[in-house]
Amino acid sequence: MLGTRGVPAAYGGFETAVEEIGARLVQRGHEVTVYGNRSAPEVSEHRGMRVVHVPALPLKQLDTLSRTGLATLHAIAGDAPDAAFVFNAANAPYVSLLRARGIPVAVHVDGLEWRRAKWGGAGRAYYRWAEEHAVRAADALIADAPGIAAYYDAEFAVPTELIRYGAPLRGPVCPERLAELGLEPDRFHLVVARFEPENHVVEIVEGYRRSRARLPLAVVGSAPYSAAYTRAVREAAVDDPRIRLLGGVWDQDLLDGLYAHARTYVHGHSVGGTNPSLLRAMGAGTATIAFDVDFNREVLDDDAWMFADAAQLGGALERAEADGALVRARGARAQERAAQVFRWADVADAYERLAARLAAGDSVHPEARHTRRAPSRPVARADRVPS
Repeated sequence: MLGTRGVPAAYGGFETAVEEIGARLVQRGHEVTVYGNRSAPEVSEHRGMRVVHVPALPLKQLDTLSRTGLATLHAIAGDAPDAAFVFNAANAPYVSLLRARGIPVAVHVDGLEWRRAKWGGAGRAYYRWAEEHAVRAADALIADAPGIAAYYDAEFAVPTELIRYGAPLRGPVCPERLAELGLEPDRFHLVVARFEPENHVVEIVEGYRRSRARLPLAVVGSAPYSAAYTRAVREAAVDDPRIRLLGGVWDQDLLDGLYAHARTYVHGHSVGGTNPSLLRAMGAGTATIAFDVDFNREVLDDDAWMFADAAQLGGALERAEADGALVRARGARAQERAAQVFRWADVADAYERLAARLAAGDSVHPEARHTRRAPSRPVARADRVPS
């Protein structure tokens, strides 16, 4: 497994997926190697997975590409594995190297990364090119949401493997540690997000500030490469004592407590597919107020408050504070949906089946290698925002 920061998972959705899938494959008797960064150099084995650390250039534009490039060189220099999973379409240039070594490759294409405002024109052009190159070079493509699968079908007319993320299902979580942050169970709203425009953290803070909400807003997150957006979040929150900017919370037990005991989880993500943070809130049984895009509606089965701007968010927060029965009912239904639809065991089953097919020679490459992005229609909108 290449293309992520590796395991133990401590950052994002890809890393969590690698850990949860890889550990289950190990339990089934498979040998799994995970490539990642050097944040935990003392770890050579984690949950049965072999961990290989490679360096990376500490630049936003080159961090992922440089790490995956070195991981690819390491992988092709040793004994060839039966299959490789490359996460993030940005890493598409290395797929051909792996395949030239005789290693069949599936690419988890992620969301529509080129739509993120943090990338300039060159970065967006690269991601658009990388999408097409992944389609043409890989043996299989993995989409984590129906909207992403529909996008690749509309743009390239190629099939994808729809494999969702899993949701962590939590039993009762002790609330005592909330006191460390000055919070009380069921008496705060929660945001957990990387500080990026597509996650609408500024709009969430502004909408909360304009609202008549009484419970505090706890904001967990940071922006490693965006000091300007972090300043905008802080400016939106200034002089409002109800808003608690907590920064990054890496203590997973404390983070579990925040998810489990929030009155609502406010989800502003709009670009990715099936978002792990949203699944974590659902698994904790927490009602959600979500940004109104098709991705979020599909994951939540339209059972949440939705918002498209700061004013709508304020109204949703006020309604959630006024109707405790509906909050509890929506939280329970969200947890039930997570338990039924978003199961890590099912995800591991799908990866295991795909790996076996790849090892046996199954591939879309012969049909997809000459494909081009459809030029005759506008870019497919997989994350439509309703008017």
